[in-house]
Amino acid sequence: MKKFIATILILMMTIGLSPVNAATVRLMDIAHIQGVRENQLVGYGIVVGLPGTGDNSRSTQITNKMLLRNLGTVIEQENYIQKGASAAVIVTANVPPFAKNGDKIDVTVSAIADCKSLEGGVLVQTILKAPNGEAVAVAQGPLTVGGIAKSAGGSSMRNAITTTGRIPGGAIVERDIYTEIGDESTITLSLDKSDYTLVSRIANSISRIAPARAIDGSSVKVQIPEKFQNDRVSFISIIENLDVTPTAEKAKVVVNERTGTVVIGSDVKLLPAAVAHGNITVTVSSHNAVSQPNEFSNGATVGFENADIDIQKAPGRLVEMSANSNLNDLVRALNSIGVAPVDLISILQALKKSGSLQAELVII
Repeated sequence: MKKFIATILILMMTIGLSPVNAATVRLMDIAHIQGVRENQLVGYGIVVGLPGTGDNSRSTQITNKMLLRNLGTVIEQENYIQKGASAAVIVTANVPPFAKNGDKIDVTVSAIADCKSLEGGVLVQTILKAPNGEAVAVAQGPLTVGGIAKSAGGSSMRNAITTTGRIPGGAIVERDIYTEIGDESTITLSLDKSDYTLVSRIANSISRIAPARAIDGSSVKVQIPEKFQNDRVSFISIIENLDVTPTAEKAKVVVNERTGTVVIGSDVKLLPAAVAHGNITVTVSSHNAVSQPNEFSNGATVGFENADIDIQKAPGRLVEMSANSNLNDLVRALNSIGVAPVDLISILQALKKSGSLQAELVII
């Protein structure tokens, strides 16, 4: 526990010793050209070749019947097709900007019925469509699930989720993706995260080579110079390699309640506060016993379970935090009362609610 708290302390002290203003970042790492983005595709398909781990839904059998009919095979009833050898799936993919006819993209395949595993399956040709219904790509090929799921005699074991798999390069783009780069004479840079100070610095940096102005907290409009009107790619290449000084991050405390992870920023401050910590431990144990009847009593032997409940409550301890306490003070104080990560999360939430924690509390 102490090692956990000490690790946070050392990490944040190291951050505190590294001045933000001493570093620079490239524009390409913190911003992108507005309108240049990926597009999502989705399709419905069938995975075949499964060793009895497919689904048992009627809709899958109907789909198999229609598939075989399109291939020239006539089946009178869909229930003639054995269950478990195939599975209905949803196929998703992201097509990058400027994709061209014939480019290959990765696809993700996920079961939508009671399929047990897609391991060893092959996706049958599936059309992937854009939100407007237009067919953009076609996917097909063997799946890789990156795990194993087995069951026998009522027992089962798995080491990964096997109802979702991927096909690297499994889809072929069937049409060019047209992407506009700005309008007739300007392009707009969009920051990945809104920051008024940073967007102002970016505008000043670009202004050295082309007219630029910040239009809001995350966008900079840039006038394309006359000599680059017919060569926007070269101009964008120059811009995205410009260096800019990043701003100091807003004071934050990031909490992941599922994993017990807490990340505390170096600029976190506290107003005067007192923290009390008392740990309650509840232990429940059970043991089986048998009730044996007396001789000639016509009674029956009955098994039953006894439970022992033990509650232990550690005494609460009070720690006072002085005004304008920083990260080091907070970590040392919580370490002194032996706070576990889960308890630390509760204390931070209470400090924020009371108005003592002067930072944004982000729960993910």
